Amino acid sequence: MQLYDSRAQALRDFTPLVPGQVGMYVCGPTVQSSPHIGHLRSALVYDQMRRWLNYRGFDVTLVRNVTDIDDKVLVNATENEEWWALAYRTELEFSEGYRALGILPPTYEPRATASIQQMHSIIDRLIAESHAYVAEDGSGDVYFDVRSWPQYGALTRQNIDSMDAATDADPRGKRDPRDFALWKGHKSDEPASASWPSPWGDGRPGWHIECSAMARRYLGAAFDIHGGGLDLRFPHHENELAQSTAAGDGFAGYWVHNGLVNVNGQKMSKSLGNSVYAADLLGAARPIVVRYYLGQAHYRSTIDYHDGALAEAEAALDRIESFLERVGRRLTGTRFAGTGTEQIPDAFAAAMDDDLSVPQALAVLHDTIRQGNASIDGEDLALAAAAQGQVMAMTEILGINPFSVEWSRGQDKAVSGVLNTLVDQLLDERQKSRAARDFAAADKIRDVLTTAGITIEDTSTGAHWSIDGQ
Repeated sequence: MQLYDSRAQALRDFTPLVPGQVGMYVCGPTVQSSPHIGHLRSALVYDQMRRWLNYRGFDVTLVRNVTDIDDKVLVNATENEEWWALAYRTELEFSEGYRALGILPPTYEPRATASIQQMHSIIDRLIAESHAYVAEDGSGDVYFDVRSWPQYGALTRQNIDSMDAATDADPRGKRDPRDFALWKGHKSDEPASASWPSPWGDGRPGWHIECSAMARRYLGAAFDIHGGGLDLRFPHHENELAQSTAAGDGFAGYWVHNGLVNVNGQKMSKSLGNSVYAADLLGAARPIVVRYYLGQAHYRSTIDYHDGALAEAEAALDRIESFLERVGRRLTGTRFAGTGTEQIPDAFAAAMDDDLSVPQALAVLHDTIRQGNASIDGEDLALAAAAQGQVMAMTEILGINPFSVEWSRGQDKAVSGVLNTLVDQLLDERQKSRAARDFAAADKIRDVLTTAGITIEDTSTGAHWSIDGQ
């Protein structure tokens, strides 16, 4: 298996630190406002990666943090909703979005506010090694001294002198405008509840130190994969790498970054008013369709959300559902029923091993479906059963098996039961008309069902129906 390492800027063979085990840290949300399509896409990318690593036999420990204290969280708090209440409410929105998309829960999902002591420990080490300093203005701020660490800029291959000033903290006590905050002294206009005691005075952590502390606490001083959105490479991940390695930790062996989401060809941003929120996206289509849409591109590519994007994903998923329903019906009662081994085709595995190339893997999936349908048409039931097993295996790996227990067809069960009863009764009347050679009556029933969007397929085992080709 190969992964693209953003630090090396190259594909690298994936070799974990401990054989058979993978430690994976993914930058989770800063819970200052509702999740949008980009948040869902990022979480889904690492869910796909985790599922594939599991399939390849690795025991994966996945840590996805929650940044519940940050400048933005404090800014968005109100008199009626304190910062900690806002953070918790928003965290629940993120969790619901993840659950709706079938994203597996992380092994650990720590909140930043639960690791304050671990942050203090790293800061202490950085000060002792002269890589950090306490501001001399009495503010209680502590900064990382970027010029003390020659490797600073290694992740994004930048020269310090060409970098913009760090904007993550008040520059009141900085020696260099590029130095970034490790600890922020408490300010009089901030709530007392957003402050913790420290050796340098009451205050709160800087954004970057939070992830370094949580990664070390749950995965150790060195771990295998650090993931996150491409927009986090600088300054967030660059600063994580600098402060952790300067403190003596090996930190991440592979840096993996997923691409962003555009909307109608434009970068998504609040200033443009084009943000697509998770709740709206999940309300526009079945969650499994949203998962297919967000997960069909290569994880490093930028995807574009536009009118018709979900309809295209729905059509692709319909082809999967239709085949699995059709092959299931055709094999029922034959000696081939249940004989298709759920086995991943070699071409699918090769695609996934090649830096998680989901587009090529999906091409294998849909090609197998075409071959399976051709096998049914040609009455080669052995091959049809084999295709059935392969499609089930591939869709399980990608989390898009429509008949998995985590998904429903998106129909209310009561309504579905009524529809089944009515259509089955009409099909029974149609069969009776055909048996009586009253073909005009039989055709009339078929026309009524077709007008209602119901497709009838006459087979050797009877008539079967589906909605809009599903």
